Amino acid sequence: MKSKIKWAALGGLVLSFASLLLHLFLARTSADLVQYTAITVFTEDLTPTLASKKGPGFRKLWGNVKSLEPLHPYPNPRSTYPVAAEQNNGFIYAKIAGSFENIRNSIVDLVAISRLLNATLVIPEIQESARSKGISSKFKSFSYLYNEDQFIAALANDVTIVKSLPPILREARRRKEYQIFKPKSSASLRFYTSEVLPRLKKAKVIGLTLTDGGCLQSTLPPSMAEYQRLRCRVSFHALQFRPEIEALGKLMVERLRVSGQPYLAYHPGLKRDALAYHGCAEIFQDVHTELIQYRRAQMIKQGIISEELSVDSHARKKNGSCPLMPEEVGLLLRAMGYPPRTRIYLAGSETFGGQRVMIPLRAMYTNLVDRTSLSSKQELANLVGPETPLTPDPDQLLPVKSTNQLKEEWDKAGPRPRPLPPPPDRPIYQHEKEGWYGWIAEKDMEPEPSPNDQREQAHRLLWDALDYIVSVDAEVFFPGFDNDGSGPDFASLVMGHRLYEMASARTFRPNRKYLAELFNSTVDHLYYPPRNWTVAVREHLNKSLAEEGLLQESNLSKMKFFLSNPIPECSCSTVKATDIVHSGKNNNLHLLFEGQEECLKWMQQLRTQETNAGEVDSQEDETDLDGQSESEGYNGTDAIPSLEQDEEMDPDD
Repeated sequence: MKSKIKWAALGGLVLSFASLLLHLFLARTSADLVQYTAITVFTEDLTPTLASKKGPGFRKLWGNVKSLEPLHPYPNPRSTYPVAAEQNNGFIYAKIAGSFENIRNSIVDLVAISRLLNATLVIPEIQESARSKGISSKFKSFSYLYNEDQFIAALANDVTIVKSLPPILREARRRKEYQIFKPKSSASLRFYTSEVLPRLKKAKVIGLTLTDGGCLQSTLPPSMAEYQRLRCRVSFHALQFRPEIEALGKLMVERLRVSGQPYLAYHPGLKRDALAYHGCAEIFQDVHTELIQYRRAQMIKQGIISEELSVDSHARKKNGSCPLMPEEVGLLLRAMGYPPRTRIYLAGSETFGGQRVMIPLRAMYTNLVDRTSLSSKQELANLVGPETPLTPDPDQLLPVKSTNQLKEEWDKAGPRPRPLPPPPDRPIYQHEKEGWYGWIAEKDMEPEPSPNDQREQAHRLLWDALDYIVSVDAEVFFPGFDNDGSGPDFASLVMGHRLYEMASARTFRPNRKYLAELFNSTVDHLYYPPRNWTVAVREHLNKSLAEEGLLQESNLSKMKFFLSNPIPECSCSTVKATDIVHSGKNNNLHLLFEGQEECLKWMQQLRTQETNAGEVDSQEDETDLDGQSESEGYNGTDAIPSLEQDEEMDPDD
């Protein structure tokens, strides 16, 4: 009996050992299928090869929007437009503060104001990159970001621009003898003609301090269309980054497109100020919520916000006021059909919440990269230039004792044996003391920016400039958030530049309120939604790429931020609006082209050649990826699909 038990135990042990070996073998072979190497920037691409990129499936994800191809950039003057006169009413000197997008919009408005007042513009001073912020002595504030010579030369026919005030006026500035105005971004033309112009003529110099992201109202009367075109010439032609930034930005684009692959640029829009302004604190947790609420309290105190401190963030998100979270963006891209190895560039120098909020998106798309992935530390350091090392705070330095001091303390410690000494106080490390969250645990008020913080603010301008170049050049751009008319923001600036430069490029303009309702309708199974939910997502996002999304964005944003939608003032069309009406196409397309002027003949000839070359492609594109119309099962309106309509789960959809 005992021998039988021994043999049974031995047999069980052998089977267990064999099972273990089998599991190890299966785990190793399956790991080879799913793991990827981190040695290179990108994982092995599963996207279509170069030979198959002409297929309809590829064009539906990366190709241009056919209905917007007739639009072309055309910012040149179209009426009598005299060249700027050397003899004018005086000089305008300005100081600009704010984020990357606020600075850019303020410079654009400054040029328009100088033209309006017939004044000479002095190269403005950017406060975030002033010498006092600790930037390299190699740069002045404006040249830290932009090419001064290009800026002056490109606008020579519009405005006289100089690098500094004449010596006499510089002395007057030091003595504060001329008046300084602090206009808002909504300042009217009447404000400048009735209040600013008389003082400019009298003193020959005035100062402007811009902290509101601009100094001139966005919408101007039709008679001022030339000033809108001037804005386009400034933003899209004159404001070129300094050569080092341009070179690294283009190099990053080349690295993204290595082996001929396209890429998608994504800007989360998760910035502390925007989240505080719109009341989105509760979509985060713990210290992040505290930081947003503290900033919101500051904005209320400053008069920027006139609402209550505590609001229902979930209700704000349902209303479309809060950004799409990275996880939601990943689900939307997956519903659109972008494969898991799609190259996605993460733009934005600040992503509130850090890498933790990006984990779900990285799980869905492994080729998610940013500037640190596409450029070396040395390349980024070369942009910054030689900077003076900052003196560290004394209380952040750990006391260092010599060997002799340690030996002397040990000898004086008393007779042996002795009890162990108490553990030393835990040192305060630098990342805890100077981190963006560190002060929460120590004090009730946010401390003043340290020299290191001020230097990092200047560096963020450089990182945003790199992200701007990469985002404008991307085959596809997806904004996680834009201000919808609340003022300048990075995503709106990129969307406007892409619309101006190449209107047909794939730029998503999602309606966050509608998408919030969509997500709510399938909240219990986001990762395995019904097929009709996927069809609804595709329908909405495809419409956002074309004229419907463009008109909606124009109605929301253009009233407060012209550069987000610079058409029809800064564009022309190779197709007449009357031809669109007679062709029987939709009314939205007619509204979009209604105010467009006809392009020059050479532009029309180029358009004809492109149309003839793409006739075969357009015929192929009529067929959906899976052999059916995208609008099948969807009525064309933004109605939320009922989950009872189709319970089929299709994780690969």
